[in-house]
Amino acid sequence: MGQNATVGIAESWAMGLFIIAVIVLCTFMIGATTLLGGRSRGRARDEPFESGILGAGTARQRFSVRFYLVAMLFVIFDIEAVFLFGWAIAVREVGWPGFWGAALFIFILLAGLVYDSRVGALDWAPKSTRRDAGQ
Repeated sequence: MGQNATVGIAESWAMGLFIIAVIVLCTFMIGATTLLGGRSRGRARDEPFESGILGAGTARQRFSVRFYLVAMLFVIFDIEAVFLFGWAIAVREVGWPGFWGAALFIFILLAGLVYDSRVGALDWAPKSTRRDAGQ
């Protein structure tokens, strides 16, 4: 073993100690809950607890395609907030070119939102209860 190998081991002792400490801590927590945790038996043990509301029906409920469409649109427009937050943090550094880039980004997303609204992707109410635009 040369001097380089000894230096490498000496520099990484903290990481090794951290990994060993994490393994010991996880083992201790799992062992402590196994020994100290309560063991309840009963009919209610196998039922899921959802904020005090008893479950009714099956978990295999079918959802409308509109639910998934709105969920995807939410994710898309939520990512917009992530990009705009990063832009807002660096607004002074990016200057006017950054401002116009963000304005173009917002305009494209706004055009997408208008398009989604026009094609009915955001309409949740049944067609019989919606107000028609002509009335």
